[in-house]
Amino acid sequence: MTLRFDISATDGAARTAAVTTARGTFATPCFMPVGTRGAVRTLSSADLEDLGAEVVLGNTYHLMLRPGADVVERFGGIHGFADWRGHVLTDSGGYQVFSLGPALDDDGATFASTYDGSRHHLTPEGAVDVQVKLGSDIQMVLDVCAPLPSPPELLRSAVDRTALWAERARKAFVAHEREDLSQFGIVQGGTDHALRVESAERTVAVGFEGYAVGGLSVGEDRSQMLPALEVALDVLPADRPRYLMGLGDPLGMVDAVARGVDMFDCVLPTRLARHGTLLTSGGRINLRNRRYAADDGPLDPTCGCAVCARWSRGYLRHLLSVAEPTAPRLLTLHNVAWTLALVDRIRAAIVAGTLASLRAEVAERWSVPDGPAGHGDPDGGAGGGGG
Repeated sequence: MTLRFDISATDGAARTAAVTTARGTFATPCFMPVGTRGAVRTLSSADLEDLGAEVVLGNTYHLMLRPGADVVERFGGIHGFADWRGHVLTDSGGYQVFSLGPALDDDGATFASTYDGSRHHLTPEGAVDVQVKLGSDIQMVLDVCAPLPSPPELLRSAVDRTALWAERARKAFVAHEREDLSQFGIVQGGTDHALRVESAERTVAVGFEGYAVGGLSVGEDRSQMLPALEVALDVLPADRPRYLMGLGDPLGMVDAVARGVDMFDCVLPTRLARHGTLLTSGGRINLRNRRYAADDGPLDPTCGCAVCARWSRGYLRHLLSVAEPTAPRLLTLHNVAWTLALVDRIRAAIVAGTLASLRAEVAERWSVPDGPAGHGDPDGGAGGGGG
């Protein structure tokens, strides 16, 4: 395996580690901003570098349609195309199986393009080929993410098809002989514990550089999500990275890290920002609220980002209220910076052995009593959903 995973500290099941690939090293726990179409909405690669992001998520489905994998490959892959020096993880298009409802059979998924309505058939092997052209450092296998709740027969079909596709995707990936790239398998099974265990066992049996848990954080209650996550994590190898797809709310990340998750992605910080909702140490604030019109304080007095250091709530609210394009950019910079800073605090707490204390602090401000897992907000989204 070309990917190394070196654990440096633990606090219960939580761990900090360094993930080393041919491109370099990034630290976990790690939050990956979502750059679906080759960019995080309203931000540039330079912005992401300044923010300290180490891994960005791109989406195979969208990039293969626009501008096309061959075009991206001509630029030297997604890194050359976007002039991004950090790591890139690409979703396989499996999230679009969940969100767009394509026609499925054992061979693959047939989509109608969201851009022009043209039809495209994506197979496990095809998803590998596209991601190799994109040059993503970590690529995901094509999987079937069933909606929740789903009847037992649909969850069973999703697990079986995901396992079948994982075997085919792994063979296709190995055949490319690209030792500079890595591939992660995905566990499905909804909130059915037996199916989660079975899916994890079948995925581990194929053998990947890392493992993801998919099909959670899609609207189910947190009380359903966390136990289903735990039974899957119990099966996944402790010496490999574990990625929970589509989770990005503060309490959800702390709870998942406490159970042994290393990597996350979510559109929550960026999508909320575009609608005027800010993540702060005191909880969420809706900047459209009239009470902020004359507020000369920063978005979050405890935040060290460039936006909080320079502009007031009143000014930023004005930009938002007059639909000035500067507003979503500045608010997104803050939300991404705040999320990355929280993950820094999570890593530090693991090293210090104080994750439980940090969890209590975050829960006081961010608890949603038995609410939807993930972000607890209809504005959010799961991995690859459109940054």
